[in-house]
Amino acid sequence: MEHKKLDNFPKDFLWGSASAAYQVEGAWNEDGKGESVWDEFVRIPGKTFKGTNGDVAVDHYHRYKEDVKLMAEQGLKSYRFSIAWARIFPKGRGEVNQAGLQFYIDLVDELIANNIEPVVTLYHWDLPQALEEEYNGWESRKVIDDFVNYATMLFETFRDKVKFWVSLNEQNIFTAHGWLMSIHPPGKKEPKLFYEVNHIANLANAAVINKFHELKMPGKIGPSFAYTPQYSLDSNPEDVLAAENAEEMNANFWMDVYLYGEYPIVALKYLKEQGIAPTFEAGDAELLKSAKPDFLGINYYQSATNAENPLEGGVGAGEMNTTGKKGTSGESGTPGLFKRVQNPYVERTNWDWEIDPEGLRIALRRITSRYRIPVLITENGLGEYDKLENGKIHDQYRIDYLSAHVSAIRQAITDGCTVLGYCTWSYTDLLSWLNGYQKRYGFVYVDQDENQDGSQTRYKKDSYFWYKGVIEANGANN
Repeated sequence: MEHKKLDNFPKDFLWGSASAAYQVEGAWNEDGKGESVWDEFVRIPGKTFKGTNGDVAVDHYHRYKEDVKLMAEQGLKSYRFSIAWARIFPKGRGEVNQAGLQFYIDLVDELIANNIEPVVTLYHWDLPQALEEEYNGWESRKVIDDFVNYATMLFETFRDKVKFWVSLNEQNIFTAHGWLMSIHPPGKKEPKLFYEVNHIANLANAAVINKFHELKMPGKIGPSFAYTPQYSLDSNPEDVLAAENAEEMNANFWMDVYLYGEYPIVALKYLKEQGIAPTFEAGDAELLKSAKPDFLGINYYQSATNAENPLEGGVGAGEMNTTGKKGTSGESGTPGLFKRVQNPYVERTNWDWEIDPEGLRIALRRITSRYRIPVLITENGLGEYDKLENGKIHDQYRIDYLSAHVSAIRQAITDGCTVLGYCTWSYTDLLSWLNGYQKRYGFVYVDQDENQDGSQTRYKKDSYFWYKGVIEANGANN
């Protein structure tokens, strides 16, 4: 729909940015921190671009005051970051590592002193290695109690300081990449186990949300989901059905559980037919039903377009572009369900991610209509090659990308969607998991190259100053 006049962003809109512990902190084995599954996984040859790792990352652990100062100068209203579980409990549980906890206390205090709202992510993929070795981590229901124990300690520590909590970051990504595609820890390709692991993660998410509310925490909590709205290539009913299948299996399969406490009917029946449905034990259904998130976090980067994919001779999993060489990603799909194809109406990044700002508006509309819950946009950003020239970084392409997405949010708000805030990905440049340091996302350029050489000096990009203006005008000038 078109509007004659757009609504303003709410006065308390959380203009923010985001990061994740493993991608920015470094100090991987300092001050009593235990190893995480990522500390181990990156040592496996060929798993990451040029063997890059987060041992030093962008040294946020030692430079957090410098980074927060940059945030304050920009006028940032919120900063979403994750806490490294193994920095708090080196063995996953037991005695608290006070030095590790103190880092986060100091970071939160520094943010609050600069009028920046801390948004804390409990889990952003860095499971303590000790739990992986003890009981295979997310493959065991033992992880539920350990996760709740870890979260409870943080809730009690930050009760009066942190108002916004993200329970799990991109559960759909860390489970699929870890147990279907073998490109994240623990590096397996076992469909049945993937659905079991995902079910356990759902139970852990529900248990943590319930604990948050049992403690009568002052604030809000919700999971963060990587939502890719699914389109049909055309009006061919077979392609439309393929898009419906993709939306059901890749989106509703998670969001329905978060918001309704139930798996979607069509998806669950399909999994049962394939013999890969998750195992329900006594009390599982009741636990999933009982947990009510206060908001839904959405990480939005792209949409996806689908066509028919026949059961016989259909396309399976394709190659992922982790090199930044445009056009190297392969077709992918699930025979009998859908096949992802290129959308002829949108541009793509050098990593073959579709640039579709209107897709964010569509995502917000779908969530609002289906679930009627506030949304916090917990990630949205452009990963590209940035060049430092005479101390300047002219990233107009990033400004254009972010500006178009901010406009889409305002349109969605005018449509009637409740959006709490917008956290770009990312604040500083960082380690991009599989893509190394060449794929840059931040407002702040960090002198750290793909060979992990550099001074770690921070430089403000052109996009830094653009976002500063957006925040000052509360989005009115975009």
